[in-house]
Amino acid sequence: MRFSAGPRGVWAYVRSAPGTYVWLLVLFFTTVAIHHMSAEFQEEFLRQRSTNINELSDHPVRVLISSAMWIDGWWTPYLVLYSVFHASVERWLGTVRWLVVCVSAHVLATLVSQGAVWRAIRDGSAPASAADTMDFGVSYGLAGVVAVLAYRVARPWRYAYVGGVLVVYGVPLVLSRTFTDLGHFTAVLVGFACWPLTGRRGGEVWSPRETLGALRR
Repeated sequence: MRFSAGPRGVWAYVRSAPGTYVWLLVLFFTTVAIHHMSAEFQEEFLRQRSTNINELSDHPVRVLISSAMWIDGWWTPYLVLYSVFHASVERWLGTVRWLVVCVSAHVLATLVSQGAVWRAIRDGSAPASAADTMDFGVSYGLAGVVAVLAYRVARPWRYAYVGGVLVVYGVPLVLSRTFTDLGHFTAVLVGFACWPLTGRRGGEVWSPRETLGALRR
């Protein structure tokens, strides 16, 4: 499906990726809700929906789901990121396979990153209070989707795309080495590992050369 300008084209694009835009709608309402909370209530509210060690120990399923329904900051950038990456992957793989990539990246990255926090606490390199830190948002799922989209790009452009993804998510891990950076890089590896879900759809690859040629006509 090619994107066409105008209201009908936008609506057709939205309908072709229902999961992406339902999720965006949920994020819009939760973001509005956050901005109507007092600072004190907001902190405790989000902490209970964070995938930190304490909450994962007590309510693992609940927080793994609820943590992906809240974001920190403005909603508008996610409208762009979801439309470029999530919608592209959902339209390409279908809603079910797209959701498998999102859930796998979100869950595995969370468990790996919080496992690193637990180990740091056990070794004494992090305070015990780190078990109750804030950890919510949609960036792990997004990182996984960004990575799996590499298989949509035609060779040799794919190698440049993969290199760019590794740089974007690998440099912060090397320089900052936070548990969030570890989670993002883990999610990227999960996304790359989801290659079997693409079903070897070689006939559906995207070539920048073809796109540029079409724009020049």
